[in-house]
Amino acid sequence: MASKKKSRLRRARKTRGRIARQNALRLSVHRTPRHFYAQLFDASGRGVLAAVSTLDPKVREQLKYGGNIGAASELGKLMAEKAGAAGIDRVAFDRSGFRYHGRVKAFAEAARAGGLKF
Repeated sequence: MASKKKSRLRRARKTRGRIARQNALRLSVHRTPRHFYAQLFDASGRGVLAAVSTLDPKVREQLKYGGNIGAASELGKLMAEKAGAAGIDRVAFDRSGFRYHGRVKAFAEAARAGGLKF
């Protein structure tokens, strides 16, 4: 019997393989009950070009709580700004096997509104 985490990681592995074959920049997200994290990796998957999380002190002072939709959408805007400053406008979205709803969806929509193209 597969556990919930094993199933999520299997889905994530399939997505990451597809993105690697495309040789695209990868915008990866991870969520926990209390926090949200996002990283922008180069095409080789080795280097991190930009990263945001609800643990960042500047973000923490703006947000009341890091585990909700409002926090995820704020991070999406911040990631779009950081990517734009680095000259990046096109990425492949890696949701790490999480369902595309709630915080993951709010982050993606805010990043798209900020100028990133998925």
